[in-house]
Amino acid sequence: MENKIAWEKYPEGNKREEVFQFAENYRKFISDCKTERECVSFFVEKAEKAGFVNLEKVIAEHTALKAGDRVYANNMGKGMALFVIGKESMEKGMNILGAHIDSPRLDLKQDPLYEDTDFAMLDTHYYGGIKKYQWVTLPLALHGVIAKKDGTVVEVNIGDKPGDPVFGVSDLLIHLSGEQLEKKAAKVIEGENLDLLIGSIPMQTEDEKVKEKVKANIMNLLSKEYGIEEEDFLSAEIEVVPAGEAKDYGFDRSMIMGYGHDDRVCAYPSFEAMLVSEDPEITSVCLLVDKEEIGSVGASGMQSRFFENTVAEVMAAAGSYSELALRRALAGSKVLSSDVSAAFDPNFPSVMTKRNTAYFGKGLVFNKYTGSRGKGGSNDANAEYIGKLRNIMDTNEVSFQTAELGKVDQGGGGTIAYILANYGMNVIDSGVPVLNMHAPWEIISKVDLYEAYRGYIAFLKEA
Repeated sequence: MENKIAWEKYPEGNKREEVFQFAENYRKFISDCKTERECVSFFVEKAEKAGFVNLEKVIAEHTALKAGDRVYANNMGKGMALFVIGKESMEKGMNILGAHIDSPRLDLKQDPLYEDTDFAMLDTHYYGGIKKYQWVTLPLALHGVIAKKDGTVVEVNIGDKPGDPVFGVSDLLIHLSGEQLEKKAAKVIEGENLDLLIGSIPMQTEDEKVKEKVKANIMNLLSKEYGIEEEDFLSAEIEVVPAGEAKDYGFDRSMIMGYGHDDRVCAYPSFEAMLVSEDPEITSVCLLVDKEEIGSVGASGMQSRFFENTVAEVMAAAGSYSELALRRALAGSKVLSSDVSAAFDPNFPSVMTKRNTAYFGKGLVFNKYTGSRGKGGSNDANAEYIGKLRNIMDTNEVSFQTAELGKVDQGGGGTIAYILANYGMNVIDSGVPVLNMHAPWEIISKVDLYEAYRGYIAFLKEA
């Protein structure tokens, strides 16, 4: 089956300009929001301007929710769920767009700062599945928070503002790398060698007790800038991410190169689709979660009870809660588990089968199953559900394609789909194809992003 290039639907002029404008707004978003906390802050601010009310306020003021009301819940600043209450009772189910907002990166360890041979360094621990050799000799930035003992939280963002310094992980020079180049790619750079170089000037002091003067100078700078001491690193969450903004890619500017397309390229259009959801028949939901890259664990991951508890609170505020009604609401829901797909790469054709892979420019991708080899760890969507989605997409003239994640025995991957399916929901993986997935700089097609947005709107309205 041959899928047409989606660009053909958007000839030069206003239609194509809509695609480019949506992509430009997204480009700015991923340039500014490089952590899950930054994403949630961005989405909360925009949601409140669009009329969404914090669920905590609804509960505190005993507000009765009715059809058309908009409400959101914030999960520790690292995830969130947005609801537009439908005309039908929530007991009949919801239409859910689910995505994750964490991305592969390096994290600072709890005791990260040390000095070695007059270099100040930060010790890191990589997060998610990365090729470690891709993270050396790049300009890197520090984003995150430091929580002090007095309860104040200091935001950290160094390396992306005009005039900021950047940081980096060094690599062995080619002249001395004979033994290194004999290693397998997984061992060329070891995890414990991904330490960040952050300074080299010693502090001027007559105090003989100060032995590590470069480290002391760095702490002096941090104390002046942020009012922190070294022990404050114990309660910090600081992420090391590529420095610099996302860029238009290609002479025709048809693509975007940026950090964190996986999975913010699905989270952003999901959120934007919620903003235009008005007076739906079925309650619309956008669920944005953390920790997908490490198994969806933890209080902010999909395996937590956050979503289930939030649905219960929303149903209670709408006057329709009971334990049985909650179970029916969850089991009766339909979900697009929106995560990225591997795009066909002409440089590496051997890992794909051309009939069952995703291509740039051919629209939203549906993966009936993910997993690995014998579909291990997969959610395998029902044929009836896929048939319904096909009808929705065709009726709304949304370009879409189907794909697998590479050849059967080549590898594989997973998403949050199987976790939501545990409730008995109809779930399918869908999203945007990506080149360089999990690399510091990933690439997507602007028209695929736009088709995902249109597809998500259609799903919320008609599923």
